[in-house]
Amino acid sequence: MSKLLTLTFSVCELIPYINWSYFLYAWQLASQGHDDIAPQAREEKRIRKEALEMMMDFDKLYSVRCRIGLFDAVSREDDILILHDDGSHTLLPCLRQQHDIKEGTPNLCLSDFIMPVSNNSDRIGVFATAADSDMEHSYEDNTYLHMMAQTVSDRLAEAATELAHMKVRKEIWKYAPQENLRTEELFAEKFQGIRPAVGYPSLPDQSVNFILNDLIDMGKVGINITENGAMNPHAAISGLMISHPMAHYFNVGKIGHDQLTDYCRRRGLPMERIRQFLSANI
Repeated sequence: MSKLLTLTFSVCELIPYINWSYFLYAWQLASQGHDDIAPQAREEKRIRKEALEMMMDFDKLYSVRCRIGLFDAVSREDDILILHDDGSHTLLPCLRQQHDIKEGTPNLCLSDFIMPVSNNSDRIGVFATAADSDMEHSYEDNTYLHMMAQTVSDRLAEAATELAHMKVRKEIWKYAPQENLRTEELFAEKFQGIRPAVGYPSLPDQSVNFILNDLIDMGKVGINITENGAMNPHAAISGLMISHPMAHYFNVGKIGHDQLTDYCRRRGLPMERIRQFLSANI
């Protein structure tokens, strides 16, 4: 049975779930092996303090929302079939690794982690998270503060996705109700299952956003999809939630012309269009 819901988070409740390593990396302040790290440490402390102060201001004005859909699903070869309550289904084509893998290791596809069509149905989650569009456009008359607002917005969207996924595992889908992980363990992805994001190595086709949007209506959290499949606002993330205990991330990598042709057929888009979306994989 399908389930659709929207979670709304205040800025302050997301602060504990911010991965500050990625925030500092965005400011080119990640550890770079300097002999004297004291100046860098002071700079890290200063910029983190400024970010927290900005978040306190944003807490009075904005929120971050996550749209979630839970669906019955089955796999059929390299496709995931997302099942609807009326008996119809949505086809989500996936890509399989074709590069050489070490002996005894299979070439993976996300559909491998969903129960095959010949068995009982499985479950899959679809999500899209976005910070308030006005948040990332704050301070446009000040280059430094505007960059800070954009970075903060990105990190808050990621934090909201982290918190929403935890709530799905423990309270909504409830496939891991006893989970009790520290924040560091969440960042290290010690939880059961995976959360592959659109545009990332295991789900590289950005046009998948059109499919996900049809499933969960990303407009409910203020996301618009451009003609190229990108999301607006920029501080937005979309993807899947897969519960299989053996599921793990992988890089699809380069694919051959045979798979490209088959994927175009399954995706229902012309070759030249798919080439735009998968330029890094062909």
